[in-house]
Amino acid sequence: MTVLTVLLGAIGVTLVGIFLGLSYKGIDRKIAAHMQGRIGPPLRQPFLDVRKLLVKENIIPENAIGWLFNLVPVLGLGAAISILLYLPIGGLPSVLDGFVSAKGDLLVILYLLILPSLAMVIGGFASGSPYATVGAQREMTTMIAYEFPLAIIIVSLAWRLSLVEGAGNVFAISTLVSTPIWAVVGPVGFIGAIILLLALVIVTPAELSKIPFDSPEAETEIADGLMVEYSGRNLGMFYLADGVKMVVMGTLIIALFFPYNLSPLLGLESYAGIVADILFYLVKLFLVLLFSVTLIRVAVARLKIDQIVYTYWVPLTLIGLVGLICLMWDQTIMTNFSIPSMVEILGLA
Repeated sequence: MTVLTVLLGAIGVTLVGIFLGLSYKGIDRKIAAHMQGRIGPPLRQPFLDVRKLLVKENIIPENAIGWLFNLVPVLGLGAAISILLYLPIGGLPSVLDGFVSAKGDLLVILYLLILPSLAMVIGGFASGSPYATVGAQREMTTMIAYEFPLAIIIVSLAWRLSLVEGAGNVFAISTLVSTPIWAVVGPVGFIGAIILLLALVIVTPAELSKIPFDSPEAETEIADGLMVEYSGRNLGMFYLADGVKMVVMGTLIIALFFPYNLSPLLGLESYAGIVADILFYLVKLFLVLLFSVTLIRVAVARLKIDQIVYTYWVPLTLIGLVGLICLMWDQTIMTNFSIPSMVEILGLA
């Protein structure tokens, strides 16, 4: 793989990520509006918003640290796009597959996931606004809260795959895609995997600062918090970063729990298989974001910051540990009693 190939792939993934992110923002707002008995904005509204922001004046507050205030939107968008380069999309390998070492790309993704939120925190502090400072403090607290259960989920999946003979490096996305968790667990582990999936679904709104975990950006409390002083091009880049990160989280959930493709089932090859897998990926992405973002933000009211911390440090951490215990117990049962995996039990092997 040449540098030119990677560069072209990166440009393509960037455009796809931005398009899908803005498209789902429009779909999300439309679905939420219908669920609340409203008409809602047109599906193209996010594209119109970005176009408007990119041509408007970029205002820097008088008390802001100018260079840092302007730098962090670029950092946030760049970090979100960088994560997509590590993730397989639509049955295709990741852009960086074979170009960089894949031994720990899942760990790299976990670190990169922090950067967009961290960029918002730095931008909030750099703006010099008291509202933004409060929002930045809340964002830091929220980040600390949800990172621990997220780590439990990832480590649990990696530990279970480490027990599979010939699985390869368990912190490589390619390993998780080629060896789905459902194919290696028995009945108890199947329940554990479902529990971990539900935990990751609950982590997703906090990663994306969506209701009910959007306390750092609460418009009615702190005037949009972190973003209160941003305008024009900088606000547009944060808006794009949010859309791309939505695609990132949806694609990550797909890679960890639903890495299956449609072409093998239909016996399709070549371009027909690629098209089928891409369409199947889009359906999976829509369903994952629907359940992890849209339905949750419509059904649940905003939580206070102390409630957010409690939710992730107590109930969700315990849920993640229960999922891990189920996987451990399942491994013991399968080893001692020769219980087949759920895939074999259901005759799908």
